[in-house]
Amino acid sequence: MTHRTDTDTTEGTAPTTSAAPPASGANTRCPRLARPVQACALTGLLAGLLALGACASKETGYGVGSQAEREALIEEANRAPQPDTPGLYLELIERMQADGLYYASLAHLDAYEKQYGPTPKTILLRADALRATAQPAAASADYARLLQTPLAANGYHGLGLIAGANGDFGTAAARLAEAARRAPTDTAVLSDLGYALLREGDVDGARVPLMKAMELDHDNPKIVSNVTLFLLADGDRDKAQALMDAQQMSPTVRAAILADASKVVVAEASRPAAAPAPVPGPEPESATEPEPAPAPMPAQSNVQAPPLASTDATEPAPPLLQRFAQ
Repeated sequence: MTHRTDTDTTEGTAPTTSAAPPASGANTRCPRLARPVQACALTGLLAGLLALGACASKETGYGVGSQAEREALIEEANRAPQPDTPGLYLELIERMQADGLYYASLAHLDAYEKQYGPTPKTILLRADALRATAQPAAASADYARLLQTPLAANGYHGLGLIAGANGDFGTAAARLAEAARRAPTDTAVLSDLGYALLREGDVDGARVPLMKAMELDHDNPKIVSNVTLFLLADGDRDKAQALMDAQQMSPTVRAAILADASKVVVAEASRPAAAPAPVPGPEPESATEPEPAPAPMPAQSNVQAPPLASTDATEPAPPLLQRFAQ
């Protein structure tokens, strides 16, 4: 009689052992969710890095990202279809210049003038673009072409800016003064005139155009900076400081204004003193003809000559200043 052991009863069959309970806190579905969780984490990390890179490029404004964006704008401007009407086309060119795309605007000005011909407006836009792209000689020629057109004020303004960029503030002030005479409410002209006069050392002369510009456009940062420069040059540092604080000017802008103020002081010191006004002197006496000699009396005449008139009646009256002196 054969006896079977406990091990013999399980032979050929899997042992029925009970599984151990899962450890506390363990995720029993981890094998199925491991890949999706890792993918989600990677996606979030990439999104964070992209956002961080975008913030960095916006804050700096330099580097490859900024250059690529600018090139994209230029490419888009070159691909843009030309408007059907001259007015819309000029507006497109003006928007290009407002965005700083001066080279692209020059290309479109060539296309515009080829199709419609040059006008004073296109000459002005071209002159501005040439000046902005460091071509002062060509820009001066185009600004000079405007002097016999209704845009003569713009022509004098541009010529003044070119002279100021060359450091010739005397010529700049003269041309800007003519521009202001022709366009008396143009705040850009008034502000530029005031700045040119300051750099020429004429602090007193800069006051009126700068105050006109300030009251006409008190929110313009350039005008406010020029007025601050005038206050410093005029010796009113408290008002200048208050104006800089009220406008919340950055340290860089304040340093630039202070640097210009020192240049104005030097220019004012080297400016020749004005000649004193002449003091009016006594008026010169009017020349009088000599009195004629009395006619000779006839010899041994029985006719008695009439009495001579008194010399007081024929003496010339003294000049007015001599009357007051007496």
